[in-house]
Amino acid sequence: MIRALILALALVCTTAAAPFDPFAQARIDEHPGAQIPMSVPLRNEEGAQTTLSSIGAGKPILLVPVLHDCPNLCGVTLDGLASAMRMSNVIGGRDATVIAFGIDPTESDGDARRALDLLVERHPELAGRIHATVGNAKSIHAVTDALGYHYAYDPRVGQYAHAAAAAVLTPDGRFSRWLYGLAPEPADLTAALTQARAGRTGGLVQRLILLCYHYDPETGRYSLAIAWLIRVACIATVLAILLYVLLAKSGERTDEC
Repeated sequence: MIRALILALALVCTTAAAPFDPFAQARIDEHPGAQIPMSVPLRNEEGAQTTLSSIGAGKPILLVPVLHDCPNLCGVTLDGLASAMRMSNVIGGRDATVIAFGIDPTESDGDARRALDLLVERHPELAGRIHATVGNAKSIHAVTDALGYHYAYDPRVGQYAHAAAAAVLTPDGRFSRWLYGLAPEPADLTAALTQARAGRTGGLVQRLILLCYHYDPETGRYSLAIAWLIRVACIATVLAILLYVLLAKSGERTDEC
């Protein structure tokens, strides 16, 4: 009976107290040279069936994993890329194909279109020079898995935790490198596109992982602290029960003597 109680308490400690850790769930694994599946079915912002291959049109691709209806950093990430493109004189459709790649399978082409409209309002030079896609979970994960791009849904806040970054692909759809953070340096953007255009992959990059994720005190910082307190309390309870069992058995041996 006591053994069963201890096992039950241990199970509670390891499951109920385990918080959602966005930094463990959202990460990027480098896959230089990996072939990205360019023919998986997607829809563009107009609702038409398309593929990465048809959108890419034989140019290097800047693929930005985003939530189109995002309350956090996705818009800022696209703003940063647009600014870097402007400062380095990189023109979408001429020098590279720019794709806001939706990672939430529940989003619609309407969500993608509204996000692009807002982006173009802020950056008029992108009008007609940036694309957006949505797709089902199978198509999305085929691309993100090949990229080594991991993200996760947190039901507590109803949002995905994912990294802010842009993937640079060669014209034939091989992964070349990541541009990390909210705004790539113009020189890094130019160098990355030159490398991808030449079909080269890999190389040294600066890794600064920023998460696009809502982290508020009530559901974030406080819940983590409470989770650790619960875990400590559980461990203390288990130790107390073990001590009680040992003392009880010791008392039984004394009585027998």
